[in-house]
Amino acid sequence: MSLRQAVWVAGGLALALLALYGAVVAAFWWFQRSLLYPGQGGPVPVTGARLPPEAGTVAIATPDGERLRALWLAPSPGAGVVVTFHGNASLPEWHAERFMAGPWRRHGWGVMAPAYRGYPGSTGRPSEAGLIADGLAALAEARRRAPGAPVLLHGHSLGAAVAVAVAARAGAAGVLGLYLEAPFDSMTAMARHHFRLLPAHLLADTWRSDRAIAAVAVPVLIVHGDADPVIPEKYGARLARIAGADFVALPGDHVSILGVRDGEAEARFRARP
Repeated sequence: MSLRQAVWVAGGLALALLALYGAVVAAFWWFQRSLLYPGQGGPVPVTGARLPPEAGTVAIATPDGERLRALWLAPSPGAGVVVTFHGNASLPEWHAERFMAGPWRRHGWGVMAPAYRGYPGSTGRPSEAGLIADGLAALAEARRRAPGAPVLLHGHSLGAAVAVAVAARAGAAGVLGLYLEAPFDSMTAMARHHFRLLPAHLLADTWRSDRAIAAVAVPVLIVHGDADPVIPEKYGARLARIAGADFVALPGDHVSILGVRDGEAEARFRARP
């Protein structure tokens, strides 16, 4: 092969690789919300979650016309309400089951656990702005159903970002604090971690919890697994440093740490005036 032919072959290969990279980037941009919100769509599944007989399913209307499915348990007189936000591939049933039992149940906490727009039982399509609107609507509905009851905002994974955004917009009045499990500081950082060769600036939903949490004026407790492959511990630690939050690193992964510190969290936030 002559030098000229070799140059042509190398140039053609480079162009082919560039075209392939462009196609991958275009697919990432086009399907990014399907990747970010994989739990959307489909009928409400039978989860087998064990909820108390007093719990029920309620509908929440959002200001932009969506209708959310949510699980609700009224608090005992004088007790607070946990408004809990699930992860991007999860459902509200699992957190509802957890917060409707154990120390939370013994001390009379109520629970509001919504399914995001586009997720089973709720209308619409998920987006950052949409999920924040859903979170604010769930908070408003909890306050409507339990007037005067203080609220603890909880979130796991993506739900932690929803909880932070809701706390930043709702203000501190009537909010006991934030209880976050496996949070991240920004979706941009997570995209760079998991998709190193793709341009993170193409993200439509950046979920900048690192910026939003600066407006949060309530106590924050963050719990993170030290072997979390989905959201490594350092991203939760970064958020904790920005917020001045209490940070607890536990042996475990993205899911196994769920509820491990519930006893401590329940006592801590219940004791707040």
